[in-house]
Amino acid sequence: MTQSSAISIILVRPRNPQNIGAAARAMGNFGLSDLRVVDPYAPTWREAVSAVGAHEILKQAAVFDDLKSALYDADLIFATTALKNRRITQEIVALPLLKEYLNTHESRKTAIIFGPEKTGLSSADIALAHAVLNIPTSSKVPSINLAQAVILCCYELSKIQLKRKGGSFKKPDFKEIEIVRGNIENLCSLLDLPPVLNEGVRNRRFEDLVSKRFLDKEDLFFINSLVNNYRRKYLPLGKKRNKQPQ
Repeated sequence: MTQSSAISIILVRPRNPQNIGAAARAMGNFGLSDLRVVDPYAPTWREAVSAVGAHEILKQAAVFDDLKSALYDADLIFATTALKNRRITQEIVALPLLKEYLNTHESRKTAIIFGPEKTGLSSADIALAHAVLNIPTSSKVPSINLAQAVILCCYELSKIQLKRKGGSFKKPDFKEIEIVRGNIENLCSLLDLPPVLNEGVRNRRFEDLVSKRFLDKEDLFFINSLVNNYRRKYLPLGKKRNKQPQ
């Protein structure tokens, strides 16, 4: 996998087609090509005139209905935010330290998520990330334009030689994690769990566990097998079971 295809730039619910075009141009400037757009507002964004020299990137950009779908193959996910009025639980990586962070974290596919122009990423969007990427700015004007944020991040990424997956540790991607999450949640919904183990608590615990990034594919397969075998063997036969991916 090349450096260009190992990094995905994901724009979530962008409204201004010129920002999308400028983001594509920034990617082309610095050797990136995998642009993904989630629920874009403007129907004509692929014709944005701001994508000078990068219309092929716009043409090839993948469109998704939701962010989870766009992250299907990512195993290292950054959410970009200005941090103001945010409750962040993940590790915060300042953009100037991105190179140092990536040099110590191997990845098959790295995704960087950018939120809509007016509101930025939602708390639910940010919760899907392993780490939060912050661009240091003045406290008086902490947020910057979407296209500017993409340009700055692409520039930093161009200076980095990403470490590829190697050795015995095989990190699960987002899609694999979501399959196991779904199976665990399906099992929990059929059990009489106390209020302290409600769905919100379970989701937070699972996200915390995944964000620590010490589970490999074999660990995830082991957990998934336990959950599925327990469900099949011990749940009452008369209790309705929900369908879920295997």
